[in-house]
Order: sequence, then structure tokens, then C-alpha cells
Amino acid sequence: TLWFRYYEFEQESLSCSYCTQTFTISHRAGKWFVSFAVDAQKIPPTYHAQEKIGIDLGVKCFCTLSDGTTVESPKPMKKAKTKLAKLQWRNRKKQLGNRRLGVKQSNKAKKYFECLARRHYHVASQRQDFLHKLTTDISRKYYQIRIEDLNVSGMLANSKLSAAISDLGFYEFRRQLTYKSQVYGTKVELVDRWYPSSKTCSMCGTKHDELKLSDRIYKCINLGCVAHTITLDRDLNAALNLLKAP
Repeated sequence: TLWFRYYEFEQESLSCSYCTQTFTISHRAGKWFVSFAVDAQKIPPTYHAQEKIGIDLGVKCFCTLSDGTTVESPKPMKKAKTKLAKLQWRNRKKQLGNRRLGVKQSNKAKKYFECLARRHYHVASQRQDFLHKLTTDISRKYYQIRIEDLNVSGMLANSKLSAAISDLGFYEFRRQLTYKSQVYGTKVELVDRWYPSSKTCSMCGTKHDELKLSDRIYKCINLGCVAHTITLDRDLNAALNLLKAP
């Protein structure tokens, strides 16, 4: 098994000596990083407290698990927009430079771009930290993980939701769950994107075609169903359907 280790020169030091033939040095937001691969011992199997779980991803709530657990997203970009807007407004009159017109960049403009890069790097680090902690906790607790095969590129075409979806990182969440399955011995299953998990009753299987995106509470239209008299959260109902989906 190959483990990829990523260290920052200024903040972290290696615990012992390693021997590697290839490594990559990168620079981002004023910080230097080196990444390399080393041989690692085989990881012992992880005991999973629960066997199955269905996970429904959403914009309002990042993810809802079929056991009733909900996880809210920090939405770092949404919170940082105000500070980024102020930073750009204060530096609107600087000579930012234009290569096509032959205008050179001023020294103040260079400091501005360095500050802007550090802010964007902080936002990206917050998102990565949240996703890594969440996917690790899920992989340690559940053995069989079922999520919907979302068409993220198609969802980004919606101008009203594209910013929120990009800020959440749906595809990165799926990618981390997939590659961590080899580490923690989990089984990640993708449910067909056309499966009506949100419109189907998790108790009787009745499909509600007239369910709108604004309807956050699912109420079964089948009068003989127990769910008809019980208010069930829309995302929880979808997570339960993903758990039982074929």
C-alpha cells in the first residue's frame, strides 16, 4: 500500500527519516509544500459500529443520514464573500497590471494579490478540513455507505444554486469516501441518479410526482400509509430510500 504524505516546510517536521525517489514541490499562497510517496505497512481492519447507512446530500443541510443524523456545512466561501468584497473595493484604484496593454503591476498590487491568495487558500483549507473530518468519521463508523450518483456538473448549470453547490464540495465528498474505503475497509455504493429518492415514500413506496423543491416536509399521498399522518423531513425520507434502493 502506498501512502501519500503532504507536509508544509515551515510548520511540520517528519517524525523519522524516509527514503523516496520522487517528490513534488509546490507553492501556494506564499507557502511551500512537498508531496511524496512511501511504502507503508498493511493497515489492520477497522471495526465498524454500524453496518449500513444512506446519505442524502443537499444545499440547505449538507448531508442527512438515514439514522436521523444531520450535518450542517460551514459554507466558508459564503462567509468570506463580505471580506473579499471589502478587500477588492479598497484596492480598486491600484495599478493591477495588464499584459496585453503593456501596463506593469505596481508593488502595492503585488501585495494585494498575495493577500487575496491567502484568503482564498484559507477558504479552501476550511472546506477540505470539514470534508476530511466528516468522511473519516463516516468511514470509521459505517461499513456499507450508500450515496446518490449526483450529476454535479449538471447541477452547476443552475445559476441560482451553482455558487452554493461549489461551496459545499459534493464531488470532493464522494471522492474522499471512495478512496478512504480502501483504508478503512468500507463499501461505497452509488445509487442511480434517476432513482426518485426524494419523491418516494420510504414506508409504502408510493411515488409523489408533484413534490416541489420548496416542500421540505414529505407527506405521503397514500391514505392507507402510516406516513400520511406523520410529518417526515424530506432529506431524511430520501436517505431512507437510498438505504433501501436496489
